[in-house]
Amino acid sequence: MLSKRIIPCLDVRDGKLTKGIKFKGNVDIGDPVDAAREYYEQGADEIVFYDITASSEGRDIMIDVVRRVAETIFIPFSVGGGIRTVEDMRRVILAGAEKISVNSEAVNNPPLIGEGARAFGSQCVVLGMDVKKVVKSPKTPSGYEVVIHGGRKYTGIDALWWAKKAEELGVGEICLNSIDADGTQEGYEIELTSLIATGVRIPVIASGGAGEPEHLADVLTRGHADAALIASMVHYRTHTIPEIKSYLDAQGVKTRMQW
Repeated sequence: MLSKRIIPCLDVRDGKLTKGIKFKGNVDIGDPVDAAREYYEQGADEIVFYDITASSEGRDIMIDVVRRVAETIFIPFSVGGGIRTVEDMRRVILAGAEKISVNSEAVNNPPLIGEGARAFGSQCVVLGMDVKKVVKSPKTPSGYEVVIHGGRKYTGIDALWWAKKAEELGVGEICLNSIDADGTQEGYEIELTSLIATGVRIPVIASGGAGEPEHLADVLTRGHADAALIASMVHYRTHTIPEIKSYLDAQGVKTRMQW
């Protein structure tokens, strides 16, 4: 059995680490470079960095902050926010990222996925999906809709359809964020995660809702996720990565025990 990955997420706004609930009410809580270093030293398997207002503000990602984080850690590093072209991807990789996460622009310009995969390899291209539960309809038969621009714009696109389409286009991994669960610390959206994880052949990272180690065990088993994104539970120091991994190990969930 492959090891499950534990991945702290750094949401960054104006160069500061920030956290909200259901994509609203964000408050600044620290320095992303310091946080990345702390989580790397605790044994994180990867780090995800999102410039959360770059797309909605129509600006480039804060490449200087990306570079400073990359200089601090020595584990895989995925970066997203405001990436609109292959040249944007190249800048992020040259700044030290191993993976590029595309979200809003991938919806607006799906060929970008294939262009990135051909330029850097599918393993470098991650699809970020922000998803909201909706009433099932002919347009959204799964009952889940893709939302872009940091939760601000509904697309009418069915989440399962988009996941499968992105896989066809060449994306190597999906980071699946439930807007309904985001920041609540009440558990991941298991139904959504299982739907997408069993619907594609590429790895799926579950995101949104982690508050206790048992939430990770649940999404990594019942939800069929390959990895779990965490934020509030480590940002607010209610749990540490070694504590989370020890719990998962005791539950029979294999992780990389690095400390």
